[in-house]
Amino acid sequence: MALDAQTLQRLTQDSPREAWRIITERALEIASKPLAEGNAPSEVVKRDREIGELDLFLASSGWDLWRAFGQTEISGVERTSDRLARWWSEPGYGHSAARAILILDALSLRELPWLLQGAKERGFTLHTVAATASELPSETNPFARALGLASRSQLQANGGGLAHKLQPAQTETIDLPWKDCEGLVGNASGARNWVFWHHWPDAKLHDYGAGQGLELLTRDAAQQLSSDDFWAFVERLATGRRLVITSDHGYAATGYFPDADGEVASHLKQAFSSGRSKAGNGDAGPFVPPVALQIDSPHGAHLLALGRRKWRSQGGYPTLTHGGLSLLEVLSPWIEISK
Repeated sequence: MALDAQTLQRLTQDSPREAWRIITERALEIASKPLAEGNAPSEVVKRDREIGELDLFLASSGWDLWRAFGQTEISGVERTSDRLARWWSEPGYGHSAARAILILDALSLRELPWLLQGAKERGFTLHTVAATASELPSETNPFARALGLASRSQLQANGGGLAHKLQPAQTETIDLPWKDCEGLVGNASGARNWVFWHHWPDAKLHDYGAGQGLELLTRDAAQQLSSDDFWAFVERLATGRRLVITSDHGYAATGYFPDADGEVASHLKQAFSSGRSKAGNGDAGPFVPPVALQIDSPHGAHLLALGRRKWRSQGGYPTLTHGGLSLLEVLSPWIEISK
């Protein structure tokens, strides 16, 4: 559905904070509607395209809004890392109670319905549903560093040390079946607080070949996030604790992006190869509207691909990826539950 004239007027004339509120609420509304396993692949593609209307606005006339993204005081969209640290320590956000965080690497808003439906069906109390901001670029390492870690792997086998922002906690990062993850939490049942960073679904993003991707990942997400093993793991984490489920970043279904052509394609290929971000001060090109933006974030200067485009590159442009500026790459689901 195209954006109506009233919404476009508000997005262009209101403050960045109000514009981002409209954008994130609309994306969350589209993505969070209930899903059925049978029609999930086609419905997720439909929703992806609907959110694409917001991406088109941001790329064609609202690109300056990206410079405010993740700066809570300007955009109102809080970075996931900041919200986790705040939730971990604030009274009313579990300060006096045990708490747990489950980070599902690269989980996007597309997968939110399975979490909402599963929580309701299995008797969890749902406290908060929101969308938060990834780091820029939307990659794993910047998120880990924002939490005070050298890398994700530092959390493995309770190796996080005392430097990170989520203290005190038992920590783990791993790519094991949910049943085994439940056992790991059980084996450390004396732990009051938990931070568990699982590698799914990011581990699957890069497995799918050209022409595949979103449909296969949607089917896998439906199976994984509806399974008894997953929810037994979630229940183990949530037993006696408030639990937040979120992600470090989302992903772009670039297999559905239109092809860039001519000078734009050549520039993007030269700037990004098969990726969507490049560290340092890069050449954004002479294009208006821009096809890339130079962003200075807490992680330094980066050139980021803007909007929904793919281009030919050696080895083929990936079908699912992240690192650039599109909403489903940079928005993470945030749900807080208890039982």
